[in-house]
Order: sequence, then C-alpha cells, then structure tokens
Amino acid sequence: MSPLPSSPEPSATVPGWPPLPWVRAPRKTLAASLALGVFAEVLLDRASWGLGFPLVVAALVGALAWLGGREGWQRARPNAWLLAPLGLVSVFVAVRDSSWLLVLNVLTAAVLLMLLAHFWAAGRVERLGLTGYVSVFFSSAARILIYPPTLARDGVDLRGLKTHSRLLGALSRGLLLTLPVLLVFGLLLGSADGVFSSTLGRLLSFDLDLGTVVSRGIGVAFSACVAAGVLGHALRRRATKELGDAEVASATPRLGFIEALMLIFAVNALFFVFAAFQVAYLFIGDASSPVPGYSFAEYARQGFFELVVVSALTLALVMALTRWTRRETRVAQTVFRAGTSLMVVLTLIILASAMRRLALYEDAFGYTLLRLYTHVFMGALGAALAWRAVTLWWKPERFAVGAFITALASVLVLNFLNPEDFIVRRNLEQAAHTHSLDVRMLTYLSADSVPALVDGVSSLGEVSAGSVTDLLEEHQDRLSQRETVPEWNLSRLLARRALLRTGAWSAPVNP
Repeated sequence: MSPLPSSPEPSATVPGWPPLPWVRAPRKTLAASLALGVFAEVLLDRASWGLGFPLVVAALVGALAWLGGREGWQRARPNAWLLAPLGLVSVFVAVRDSSWLLVLNVLTAAVLLMLLAHFWAAGRVERLGLTGYVSVFFSSAARILIYPPTLARDGVDLRGLKTHSRLLGALSRGLLLTLPVLLVFGLLLGSADGVFSSTLGRLLSFDLDLGTVVSRGIGVAFSACVAAGVLGHALRRRATKELGDAEVASATPRLGFIEALMLIFAVNALFFVFAAFQVAYLFIGDASSPVPGYSFAEYARQGFFELVVVSALTLALVMALTRWTRRETRVAQTVFRAGTSLMVVLTLIILASAMRRLALYEDAFGYTLLRLYTHVFMGALGAALAWRAVTLWWKPERFAVGAFITALASVLVLNFLNPEDFIVRRNLEQAAHTHSLDVRMLTYLSADSVPALVDGVSSLGEVSAGSVTDLLEEHQDRLSQRETVPEWNLSRLLARRALLRTGAWSAPVNP
C-alpha cells in the first residue's frame, strides 16, 4: 500500500485575489474540519443542548492537539491552563438547564477557544493588556473566516484529480450502468416474494426530504468552516509579532504629578464623606427601617445602579491615572500609590453599600435572576478593584490577567451556585414566614429549580402550594419528552427523579 502523497506546497497568489495565509498540513486539517463539521451537526442539531456540546469542544481540542503534534503541544503548554476553564464551562452546558447559564457558558467557551487558537503556537495570555483580550477575541474571530478557502485551496489537489480522470470517469459510467439494472431486478424480485419485498423496504426506508438534506448540509458546512477557522488560526505560521508575544509597552506619561494628585485628593475627600454616611446608616445604624421621606423600597433601590457605575468608573480612573501620570521620583511614586490605593478602599466601601442596599431589597421582596447575577457581578467588580490595589504596588502589568481570571471565576461561581435552585429555596423560606410568593417569577425558571420546588411545596400555604403544584405539572409535561444522548442534561435528569419521588402523577416521566 503506497503512502499518502505529501501535502502540496502553498500555491502562488493569483493577481487580483486577496493573499491567503499558509496552513500546516492542509489536507489533514481539511479532513479533520469536515469530520468535526459532521460530528457537530449530529450532536448539536437538537431541540436542546446537553452532553453533545462538551463532546464537540473536546473533539475540537483533540483535533488541534493531534494536528499540532508534540512540538505544537510544547509551544502551547504555557497557555494550556485555558483548557481547565474551557472544559468546566463546556461540561456545565450538560449540567445546568438555565437558558441564562447556557448563553453565558457558550459565550465563555467561544472566548476561551479564540484565546487558545491565538496563543497555541506562541505568546503568553498574561502579557495582554486589558483591551488586548477584546482585540484578540474579535481579531481571531475575523481572521478565522479566511482559513476555510485556504484549506480548500491547499487541501484539494486538482492536478491529482486530472491525473486520475480516466479512473473517475470509468467509475462514474459503471455507477450509471449498475443502478438501473439493480432497480429493475429489485422490483421484479420484490414482486415475486412478499417477505423479501418488506425486508428490502425496511432496509431502504429513509427520508430524502429536500429541506432536511439542505438544512443538514448547511449545518455541516457551517460547523466545518468554524472548525477549519479555529484549527487553521491555531496552526498558522507567525510572520510578524502579534498581541501577547511581548509585554504591553508603557505609555508616555502626559499628566503632571501635581494635577493628578489634586484629582486624587479631591475624589478621595468626596468618597470619604459619602462612605461615612453609608457606614453610619447601613452598617452601624438601623438599616431595617426606612430613611425619613423614603419608603423602604425606594431607599433600597434608589442610587443602586449609580453606585455600581461610580465603582466601575473609579476602576477606569485609577487605571488611566496609573498609565498617564508622570512619577519621576520614588517619593512621588509612593504618594501616588498611597492615594490611589485609598481611592480603591473607599470605592470598595461604596460598592459594599450598593450590595447592602440590594440585600435589603431582596430580604423584603425576594430574589430574582437579575438580582442574583448583579450580586455576582458586584463581587467580581470588588475583586477586580482589590486586585488593582495590589498591582499598584506589585507587578502592575499583571492586572489584566487578574481581571480576566476574575471574570472566569464569576462564571464558574454562578454555575456551581445553581442560581435557580438558590432563588427558589430562599424565596420559599421567606414565603413560609410572610405567606407571600411571587409565583409569576417562578414560571420563568428551568428544570434547575424543580428539585427545590418539590422539596419546598409542602411548607407553603394552600394558595401558594396550589400554584406551585400547577407549575410542577407544567415541568412534568415538558420533561416527559424523550431525550437523545446528545441532549442529556444532569439537571433535567435530577428534575425527573424529583418528580418521580413525589408520586403525584400517574403519567410516566422519562428518567
């Protein structure tokens, strides 16, 4: 058996055409992309996503490791830590049923895949600046569009097809000759024996609906193009320096030290006065009673988003001052760091005030998905502010990667927390004391909430319990639909088992 012919050399650029990049092993990459396209279409073209998504991501990463070889893996090792969060968020698609988490996990996986493709051959993720992560994502997403035509150009050997044109022509003529003969003999033999006819009918019973064939073909082509773009971008030959190959260059300071110090002291004075009022009322005084002139809801809600915006703007202000302020002596550097560190500390108090206001509102009116996600966002913002204070004194160039890791950690915290289960359990606990439950909010929740609803329905009053029972019946109807293996999801499995434990319905529930 003769070995496969070697991959063709990159063809010359045709005048008038845009230049196309060079890709290592184009035939192997093209074959892997087509296989991944079929694999993704089979697993992801479903009513709901589940186990199929992490399998597709694992297949894509496996194809990248196979095509890159040992040398490629050695180069990718400094950035291999990206595989850990990528694997976790991909697996959580098969664990959580919440549509909010599904969107968040898929988007996070896309960002991590773009970073992994960009840094597979060289560079370091931690060398990026804060805007570098955004630039790498969008530039990688744009550049992968050019790799499918590159693989089609270099992976298909048209000269080889011309060489074997006689053989291909003979095969085509033989096929055209064979099919009509088989059709005639098959019809005659089927008419002669009913058992043979029915067996042959079952074997050949498949749907050739044109719409299905076209949609499947488009799905395979789209998935193959995405796979080709990611693989081609990761295995590209780097001709020039790219983002992440070197540390971000320091900007030329343009703001005087005196001007920056005046701004820092003025903002710190304002923040100190505001923080003193917040501590006096929210953390020391009686925050459970409304401020005179405001209802409880108005005070808890008023200014919440403004405080969050102030915290975010302060982070941006500290970053801008650090980048653009001239600090020519060691004393100036120390004074600047102390002033901006104090600004961060006061901002953390303001952020804690916003979180306290939201907590008071939740204690009075219950939890929702938006409120819980906002809590996690504010926690991530607080962690980024604290890390900014640390990097003012130690390795300032590592703030960006710390902020990026904080964002990844917030996504994982939401997944591990299981927001819908958390919300239902807390709201049912409150309803047991207040005899008031927002059932309308519960109708928007997914199968993630079913075990908590089953566990807590017995503690509710008659009216609320009846509404929750109706809601569980709706979940039971939805979950009674059979799922294929690519659609398997842990939360939906646990929800079915929780419904089965109640024994309240005689209709079978698909476990």
